[in-house]
Amino acid sequence: MIQRLIPVTYSHRVDFTHGAFDPKNHTLRDLVADACALDGTAKVLVLLDGGVAEADPKLLGRISQYFAVHADTLNLVTEPVLLPGGEGCKNDWSLVEKIWKAIEFFKICRHSYVIAIGGGAFLDLAGFGAATAHRGIRLIRMPTTTLSQGDGGVGVKNGVNYFGKKNWVGTFSVPFAVVNDLDFLSILPPRACRDGIIEAIKVSLIRDRAFYEFLRANGSALGRLETRVLEMAIRRSAENHVDHIATSGDPFEYGSARPLDFGHWVAHKLEQISNFAVSHGEAVAVGMAVDLLYAVRIGLLPRKTAEEILSLIETVGFSLWSEELDREERGRPVILAGLEEFREHLGGRLTITLIPGIGKKLEVHEMDESAILGALSELKARATRAAARVGG
Repeated sequence: MIQRLIPVTYSHRVDFTHGAFDPKNHTLRDLVADACALDGTAKVLVLLDGGVAEADPKLLGRISQYFAVHADTLNLVTEPVLLPGGEGCKNDWSLVEKIWKAIEFFKICRHSYVIAIGGGAFLDLAGFGAATAHRGIRLIRMPTTTLSQGDGGVGVKNGVNYFGKKNWVGTFSVPFAVVNDLDFLSILPPRACRDGIIEAIKVSLIRDRAFYEFLRANGSALGRLETRVLEMAIRRSAENHVDHIATSGDPFEYGSARPLDFGHWVAHKLEQISNFAVSHGEAVAVGMAVDLLYAVRIGLLPRKTAEEILSLIETVGFSLWSEELDREERGRPVILAGLEEFREHLGGRLTITLIPGIGKKLEVHEMDESAILGALSELKARATRAAARVGG
């Protein structure tokens, strides 16, 4: 046997800016210029989430103007390629082929760049297309939602749905860079704008007590989606996610531990059974609530702490219950199937992250079904009482 270690070092860059496509803003230009070879110019293919283009009708013009001004460095090979966004785009394999065809037609190579602009699902799709063409095109992600700017968009995972399962086909690929243009948040509807807050709460519970205290102190302002506090939360959330990727020792998830997926075994299944009518943020809020009350029931987490966290989740604008949780098959809640699917997704060994305290995590490899059912029952009772108060 011949055995050698192959050390590989990645640079994971996340830039925060306002007005990335203002010609006076050199963030994008300088990122590419620093890596340009030969004549100092690079081909760029822009993939744009159609929903973002619709919400900001002037965006296409700003992109064209930006590349025209910086044509000495950035060679825009064609007008931005518009593709549908939202979770549905990850169910359409033909969109992957459209990305490949554009890369092939415009002769985008490994020294060229794909810039993907859109929400988290769109970035998953575009990133998968870029990572699998020519074994990897340099990708610059430009997330446009709070959820993607603070969480998924700054990660190293790409994927599309297959076999009716979320992210069944995918890659791990560190993007060339991530550019978080905070101006994009101004075009988000409130529901989408709120989604990123729950992931900020999640990561604070796992690894950053000081951040949690900040979120708790500013819960009402976050619930009102106040710009300054929201931007601060996104920045800190992104920093925590990048720190985890860079320091966990397992950025490509060769093991089974996925602490950043706290609350996600319920969330992934809830999204699926609702046909994605429940947004990812809404599903994570419910999933966290289930796991928090589960932790209380098994004696891992003090009830007072759980109630404090649940109150924060509600304060920032999320419900702790979804009617989809009532769905049953053969007398059992459908949501329980999420455990087996999560185990399969992790490679065969179930690893669930629970919270024994603020800023702490504990990994367990089995779940007590009766305690899960008890947590679900408690959440439903809370939702019933809350509805009665509103109705009364």
